[in-house]
Amino acid sequence: PKGTIKMLVGGAGDVKLTKDGNVLLREMQIQNPTAVMIARTAVAQDDISGDGTTTTVLVIGEIMKQAERYLAEGLHPRVLVEGIDLAKKATLEYIQTLKIPVEPGDRETLTCVARTALSTKVYKELAEDLTNIVTDAVLCIHQSGVPVDLHMVELMHMRHKMDSDSRLIKGLVLDHGARHPDMPKRLENCYILTCNISLEYEKSEVNSGFFYSSAEQREKLVAAEREVTDERVRKVIELKKKVCDGTDRTFVVINQKGIDPISLDMLAKEGILGLRRAKKRNMERLILACGGEAVQSEHDLTEEMLGYAGLVYEHTLGEEKYTFVEDVKNPRSCTILMKGPNDHTIAQIKDAVRDGLRAVKNTIEDGCVLPGAGAMEIAVHKHLTREVKKHAKGRAKLGVEAFADALLIVPKTLAVNSGYDAQDSIIALQDEHENDNVVGLDVTTGEPMQPTMQGVYDNYIAKQQIMASAPVIAQQLLLVDEVMRAGINMKRG
Repeated sequence: PKGTIKMLVGGAGDVKLTKDGNVLLREMQIQNPTAVMIARTAVAQDDISGDGTTTTVLVIGEIMKQAERYLAEGLHPRVLVEGIDLAKKATLEYIQTLKIPVEPGDRETLTCVARTALSTKVYKELAEDLTNIVTDAVLCIHQSGVPVDLHMVELMHMRHKMDSDSRLIKGLVLDHGARHPDMPKRLENCYILTCNISLEYEKSEVNSGFFYSSAEQREKLVAAEREVTDERVRKVIELKKKVCDGTDRTFVVINQKGIDPISLDMLAKEGILGLRRAKKRNMERLILACGGEAVQSEHDLTEEMLGYAGLVYEHTLGEEKYTFVEDVKNPRSCTILMKGPNDHTIAQIKDAVRDGLRAVKNTIEDGCVLPGAGAMEIAVHKHLTREVKKHAKGRAKLGVEAFADALLIVPKTLAVNSGYDAQDSIIALQDEHENDNVVGLDVTTGEPMQPTMQGVYDNYIAKQQIMASAPVIAQQLLLVDEVMRAGINMKRG
């Protein structure tokens, strides 16, 4: 959470400030083939669990560093690898005992998990704001017994105001506005018609020709073509009159296909707000947020098909228009509106929010968390050096020791980044663990603290993935004794 920030400068001179390991490793130019392999592991870690990229790189690097000590004394890498493999299996079994069960509706624990994930990505005040936004967003779309689909949380960004103005909207924000000047800009108590009907004049799909012998026939032809589209619009207007006349209800049409100017004009005269060419994903979200059904044909328009929103209004920002659909009754889809004064602030928030959402989702799906702040690593180190090392045969003990010492890099790095002495902090933590207290490092004081009291939790799946993948990559790299250039030499001597 303390750490420093890296500045990435792209080829075109664009600047990105971040301390998210995943962003760094994806966008950095890495020449060394070994480093490329480690970076790929970290990216895979992010794809699976959304967190723990930096830890993966640290642990792999540290296993190599610890192994180097023994290799320099002439120990064969194969023996070391056996020991590391043994330690890996023991670790994965042992972390099962450290699990803390979580109920899917336990908002407090989920908030703590989100805070732990976010505070390593953005500064503290913003992390606090985003924590509540992210937790509420996941709880909004979560239904028991159904996997959490994070695509149902729309991420919208606006270059506007400050980053602390980001908020969660229980509803939807569309990134376009009405296409007619006379349409209402703000409606309350709205029926929402979500449809996929073409309300514009279309050419026939096959190459067809119409032949006429007089101007009157041509006029008739044009009128007949137009009549098809007008008839569809009339059906929508009919439905609006049926459900809204005599009440204070208003009507909004959100269409996935186009609405041409004549149809827009007809809708505007009836006071209907019409939005065209909405994204397919937003159609799914609208139905989850407002209720109702997506209508595919103008023949089956009934009141049951309509959704409801308490407020629909248009917000203009510079050249761009946004339409907010808010105040819905039973939202199962929502929008996180991210604001920031410039592009790199928005990019930073975006990366952080994505990781935060995945952290909360993982916790709900795992049904458990692990103590954070380096507590797990110290507990595993104690277990490996006490129990596992005893049962390891011969020189494999050295591999177990190398892996156990390598895990201490996590609390060490936490201490160094917070401005404390690594050795002092590790010894203080180990003393506490001797008394069977599972404690982690408090980054504000440098003293041991109980992660469960402070609410510092890590995702189970993220830690499990690190403990499974880091040793494997380190083993493969240790068994490499030569790096050669591949390919055929094209120069003839």
